[in-house]
Amino acid sequence: MRIAVVSAPGQKNAPPDYVQSLVKGMTAMGHYVDIIDGWAGENEGFRLPGYDYIAVVSQPVSFFSGKIPSVIPKLLAVGSSLVGKKSAAFIKKTGLFSGRALANLMKAMEKEGMRINWSDMILNSPHAQAMGKQIGA
Repeated sequence: MRIAVVSAPGQKNAPPDYVQSLVKGMTAMGHYVDIIDGWAGENEGFRLPGYDYIAVVSQPVSFFSGKIPSVIPKLLAVGSSLVGKKSAAFIKKTGLFSGRALANLMKAMEKEGMRINWSDMILNSPHAQAMGKQIGA
C-alpha cells in the first residue's frame, strides 16, 4: 500500500524521531511510505491524492495549547480529491491539551472529507514503531 506520512511538528524542523520510527514500522510491514514535510510548502498537498492512505502526524503548538500548526489545514486544503481517503491522525503527547490538539487535527482532516479510521497519541519512538506495524494489517 502507498502511504503518505505528513509530518508537521510544532516548529520548522526535520521530521522528528517518532515520525521516523512510525515510518520504520510501516515499511517493516511491506508498505511503500513517503514522508511529506508540512513546512516544505503548500504545494506538497498536490501529491496527497496519489496515495492509498494518509497519516498526519503533528504535535501541539505549545505545552499549554490545544492548537495544531497552521500549516496543516493549508496543506490539506490544497490537496484536491481527498474526499473519502482513508487516513490516520496522530499527535505527539507533549502537553496538557494534547487530547484537544488531536480533536482539532481530526476536525481539520474531516473538513476536507477524509475518512479517519485511526487516531491516537504517540508517547515515544518505540510506541510509534509499534503503531506503524498496525497500519494496514
